[in-house]
Amino acid sequence: MGDTPEPGHDPKLDRIWTIPNVISVVRLACLPLFLWLLFGKEDRATAAWLLAALGTTDFADGYIARHFDQVSNLGKVLDPVADRLIFIVGGGAILVDGSVPRWFAITVLSRELLVGGATLVLGAMGVRRIDVTWFGKAGTFGLLMAFPLFLAHESSLRWWQGWAWLTGIPGLALSLYAAVLYVPIARRALAENRLDAERVGSGEPG
Repeated sequence: MGDTPEPGHDPKLDRIWTIPNVISVVRLACLPLFLWLLFGKEDRATAAWLLAALGTTDFADGYIARHFDQVSNLGKVLDPVADRLIFIVGGGAILVDGSVPRWFAITVLSRELLVGGATLVLGAMGVRRIDVTWFGKAGTFGLLMAFPLFLAHESSLRWWQGWAWLTGIPGLALSLYAAVLYVPIARRALAENRLDAERVGSGEPG
């Protein structure tokens, strides 16, 4: 029957309205406000505080999901999508503003576009979703702190550049290392996808 759950399937994973998912949606909704503060009001200090808050909540929604039984399939997709959009929109805006070293921003954004594009291609091929590694999460958190700190340094707050490098360099190293780790994981996922397709084609049980 269509309403019968698959063996081993946890219905809780199909939840949509969880606290972490709401946090991710709010993070995305704040991006236009960030752009308005930075370019409309030219208020770098407030824009930096807002972007830092968006970066901090990346840790919060993951912690809540893991420790309060709030993990969901939607959240596993929505959280990294929110991270990537914050990088691309926030980091790109700060790059345009000139508040971050160009080489640093271009390296981070290129990595995000590469990983994001590969994820979309693998998804279109029907490959199972690849979970984010610890190195990726740690690198993301460091970079989400570095960008607002660079922006704060160019505002009335000043004196934040040292902290920006302190979080940015380890964050960049961890994120690049995570990208390298995803290569063999993606290869295994592709191989599993081909085997599943061959089983279906031959009529073998999964």
